[in-house]
Amino acid sequence: MVIKVFVATSSGSIAIRKKQQEVVGFLEANKIDFKELDIAGDEDNRRWMRENVPGEKKPQNGIPLPPQIFNEEQYCG
Repeated sequence: MVIKVFVATSSGSIAIRKKQQEVVGFLEANKIDFKELDIAGDEDNRRWMRENVPGEKKPQNGIPLPPQIFNEEQYCG
C-alpha cells in the first residue's frame, strides 16, 4: 500500500502551499508512509492526478488542484 500525495512544489498560491504542508505534516506526524509526487515539474504526474480524480470531486472548472491524495489507485481526497 502506497499513499501518494500530489503536490506542486512551485505553487504561487499561499493557500495551496498551506494545504500541502498540512497534509504532509499530518502524515509525517502519524508516521504514515507516503510518496510525494510533484505535478509542477512532471507532466506525467500532473496528467495522472487530473485523470484519476473522480468527476464528482473535481471543481467546477474541471481541473483539480493539489494536494490530492490516493491510496495506490484509489482516490482519497
